[in-house]
Amino acid sequence: MSDVKRPVLGVGLLGLGTVGQGVVRILEDRAADFEARLGRRLSVVAALVRDPAKSRERVPEHVRVTTDPMSVLTDPSVDIVMEVMGGIDPAGKLIRQALRMGKHVITANKALLADHGEEIFQTAREADRAVCFEAAVGGGIPIIQALRVGLAANRIVSISAILNGTCNFILTAMTRAGRDYGEVLAEAQKLGYAEADPTLDVDGTDTAHKLAVLVQVAFGRKVTTSEISRRGIDRLEAADIRFAGELGYVVKLLARARVRPEGLELRVAPTLVPKGSQLADISDAYNAIRVEGDAVGDTLFSGRGAGMLPTASAMVSDLIGLAVDPRFRVRQTEELWRPATNAIALVSPDEFRMRAYLRFQIPDRPGELAHLARILGENGISIASVIQHEPMADEREQASVPLVIMTHTATAGAMRLALDEIARTCRLPSEPVCLEVSGHTGRDD
Repeated sequence: MSDVKRPVLGVGLLGLGTVGQGVVRILEDRAADFEARLGRRLSVVAALVRDPAKSRERVPEHVRVTTDPMSVLTDPSVDIVMEVMGGIDPAGKLIRQALRMGKHVITANKALLADHGEEIFQTAREADRAVCFEAAVGGGIPIIQALRVGLAANRIVSISAILNGTCNFILTAMTRAGRDYGEVLAEAQKLGYAEADPTLDVDGTDTAHKLAVLVQVAFGRKVTTSEISRRGIDRLEAADIRFAGELGYVVKLLARARVRPEGLELRVAPTLVPKGSQLADISDAYNAIRVEGDAVGDTLFSGRGAGMLPTASAMVSDLIGLAVDPRFRVRQTEELWRPATNAIALVSPDEFRMRAYLRFQIPDRPGELAHLARILGENGISIASVIQHEPMADEREQASVPLVIMTHTATAGAMRLALDEIARTCRLPSEPVCLEVSGHTGRDD
C-alpha cells in the first residue's frame, strides 16, 4: 500500500460482530465530521463474516460482505485492515498476511498480542507497516496513547488496574448486597455482562492478557500470560467481602505491575483496596487504570472497558491516527515487542512483597490463635490485627468460628510456607483464605 493520500481511506474488517458493527456505525454517523477534519473520507469497503445471511444492523450496501478472507486482504481499495474476530487462529495468520500485503493493521486482540506480539510486530517491521491496538486494553479508555505519548516524559513506576468489567460487575454486586458468587455470576450472564463460559474472565486470564500488553508499552518488557502470577475471583466467598468491608476495604480484581530495585513484579489477584481510594469507587462494568510516573505522580484513567461503541471508539481513534500521520504510527510500531527488550528482570512470585488478609475457620477451643500466631511468626510474618466474631446464626451448630488476621508486609513465599504448615499441623475444617492488601492510598506497599 502506498502512503500517498487518496480521497477515500478504505477499511477492510476481519469480523462483523458487535464491535465490527460498532465501527461501521461510528464511521457512518460521523462521516461528514471526519471528512471535514481529515480532508478524506473513511469508509468500510469490505467485511469478512462467517455467515453472510445473518441479520446485521445498519451495514450499508456499499460494504462488500464475504466469507473469503483473501478477498478482503487483496482488495486494492482496502488500505487498513481492522481485526475484530478475536482468538489466536486464524486472526494471527490473517494479520501477518495483511501486513505483508502492505496494509496497516488495527486490532483489539489482547490475547494475540500478549502471547504472539513479537511475531506480529516483527512482521510489521519487515513490511514497514503499523500495528495499532488502542482497543486491546480498557475498551474506550485511551490508555495506550496516554502511555506512549501523554506520559512519554515519565519513567513509569507502577500500574494498578481494574481491567475486566465482568469481574468488576460481579464484585460490585457481591459487595452491595452480600450475595454469593454463583448467584451474581448467573445474573451477570443473564444481563449479558458475562459469557456463557466465563472462565477466561473470572479466572484472571483476560486481565493477565491486558496486563501483558500494558507491560510492553509502559516498561518495554515482553511477557507472556504464563509469566504473570494469576488468580481469579471464581473461588471468592461472600464472607471475605463482608469481612473486608468491616475492615475498611473493598475487594477488586487488580492487575498490578511495579518496578522494584530487584526487578518488575507482575500479578493479577483479588485484592483488598481501601475504601475511598481511587480504585475502590470504580463499580459495575467500568474499568480503571492507575499509572504512577516519576514526574507526574499518580494519574487515573477510567471508563467503559468493553461493549460495541466504547471498543469501536478506540479502534476508530487508531484509524484517525493512521489517516493523519501513518509514519508516526509506523515509528511507534518499530519500538514494540523487539526480541532484545527484556532488560528488566521479573521478580519471582515468592519474592513479592505483600500485606495479607488471612481468614481461618478454626476450632472453637483454647490455644488455636496462639498456634497460628506462632507459625506465622516463625515464618517472619508479623500480625497487624486480629478479628474473631461470635458465630453467626447459621454457624452456631458448628464447632468452629471465623478468625481474620491482617498482617504486616512479608514475602509471598513466606506466606505460602506458613499457610502450608498451618494446613499440615492444624486440623481446620476448610482451607485458609489469603488475599492481598493494597496500601492505604490504593498504592502498593
